[in-house]
Amino acid sequence: MNLKGKTAIVTGGNSGIGLAIVLELARQGANIVIDYLVHPEATEELEEQVRALGNCVIGVRADVSKVSELQSLFAQAVEAFDHVDIMVNNAGVETRTSILDTTEEQYDRVLAINLKSAFFGTQLAAQQMIKQGGGGRIINISSVHEDWPMPGNTAYCLSKGGMRMLTRTAGVELAPHGILVVGVGPGAVSTPINSVTMSDEALLKRLDASIPLGRVAKPEEIANLVAFLASDGASYLTATTVFADGGIMQSSPGL
Repeated sequence: MNLKGKTAIVTGGNSGIGLAIVLELARQGANIVIDYLVHPEATEELEEQVRALGNCVIGVRADVSKVSELQSLFAQAVEAFDHVDIMVNNAGVETRTSILDTTEEQYDRVLAINLKSAFFGTQLAAQQMIKQGGGGRIINISSVHEDWPMPGNTAYCLSKGGMRMLTRTAGVELAPHGILVVGVGPGAVSTPINSVTMSDEALLKRLDASIPLGRVAKPEEIANLVAFLASDGASYLTATTVFADGGIMQSSPGL
């Protein structure tokens, strides 16, 4: 997987799965644009790690739920590196609320950060890739919950279901331009978004027991898949989601 000379934007790139993706793409030779909104100190530390790998990197503070800030993110990426070859729509949040108790504010926030940002991130990436020529890769970090209900987290599931159809439809629309659009659907991953479960021994034990492989994923395992999808090895994959869930979607109580 050689990404030498490629430029990758990773939204929500300074923590969790995004951080692991940044580091793995850098290990494969890509120049990196780290989008972040909070914790600039974490971004600065991550930039140093990328530079230590011998790669060029910039951090850009942008609220990806706002199209104007996404446009600024792309403008700064192109100014720094002249082109964008890989777009990773990774930024995401959840509220862990049900259809009965989700507020309008919670709904708007989840859909804006998870789905709106991916839609316009895909649009802007495709426009830039078409302008520069040569195709490109757009990778949407979705979830098993784009297809698998999670009661008590309804807005999140809705946003990921929307990302599923974004990936499929945009993949078909952009195929003539050589732009591949693929989703990555992680199962349970050891990241800050799952900190409540990861810090509770009983909850974690129950979660592990529900996964055929017997454990949650490491962020690096998701990042490895993203790097593959960005590489020439995935040249015939588009308009689909690759699930990395340890088999949890196929688990059964054994009736």
